[in-house]
Amino acid sequence: MANTLSFDEKIVRKLAEILNETGLSEIEIEQENCRVRVARNLTTVATVETPSVIAAPNVQVTTPIVQETAHVDISRHPGAVKAPMVGTAYAASTPGAEPFVKVGAKVTQGQTLLIIEAMKVMNQIKAPREGTVSQILFTDGEPVEFDQPLLIIE
Repeated sequence: MANTLSFDEKIVRKLAEILNETGLSEIEIEQENCRVRVARNLTTVATVETPSVIAAPNVQVTTPIVQETAHVDISRHPGAVKAPMVGTAYAASTPGAEPFVKVGAKVTQGQTLLIIEAMKVMNQIKAPREGTVSQILFTDGEPVEFDQPLLIIE
């Protein structure tokens, strides 16, 4: 029995390390007859000035065509705004509303760029600096992964 408990403790500790390294709020694995779920309570929650329930907007955001070569890694672009969490990305606050930003739009530091819904919480993603939006790399209403590039601000 002690060996099983030790084995489970090692799994929990490793999953906790993965949570800290990736910034995820929850992770779960299942092996054989054992399922382990590790979650943490996040104390920082961004608020949205819109209703707490937002249906998938009908806003069409076109993703620009990005020419990629073997040497181009868009995630290393100095103006890349990356997803701070896993969730569903929305370009506007409500269905049918104008998107927060468009390609070519000038933004100021702290301006809302998009919303990521994660666990029924709407999180505003704000501009880390001022500049011009040169690329929008997410599709409205589609899932995004942690650290995925969402926009490029030049």
